[in-house]
Amino acid sequence: MKFSEEWKVLGFYERFEKVVCLILSFFVALVIASALYKLGFHLIHMLISNGVDPLEHKSFKAIFGMIMVVLISLEFKHSIVKVITKNKSVVQVKTVLLIAILAISRKMIILDTKTMSPLTIFSLSSVLVALGIVYWLMRQRDIEDEAGR
Repeated sequence: MKFSEEWKVLGFYERFEKVVCLILSFFVALVIASALYKLGFHLIHMLISNGVDPLEHKSFKAIFGMIMVVLISLEFKHSIVKVITKNKSVVQVKTVLLIAILAISRKMIILDTKTMSPLTIFSLSSVLVALGIVYWLMRQRDIEDEAGR
């Protein structure tokens, strides 16, 4: 069904939801463009100035932290676009779990183990494992649902 045909059958709230998602998608695209510009600027500046070795642990963490921000933003935008194009619910639990996994993974990458307590590191690791298990269980359920159809 084309967008114009779909728009005609939508109720007021569904139309409102789609408009909000379009606006959010635009704002997230601006954040992605800004983060990508900043990443490119820092990376080029770092390589040209030879001031920082990209293989140095601190620089490596900073670069991959910025890359993860872009990836998390892209996944977030993808989830919003899915609502607009595929008539999905606004809250996609698997997508929220995936974004949480990416965000905690980013935190683990940029974590300074010298200043962070072992309990905090263990807590983040435990949350990451728990989110991974829940994501896997939901994926398995979806696979079984698809096989049952």
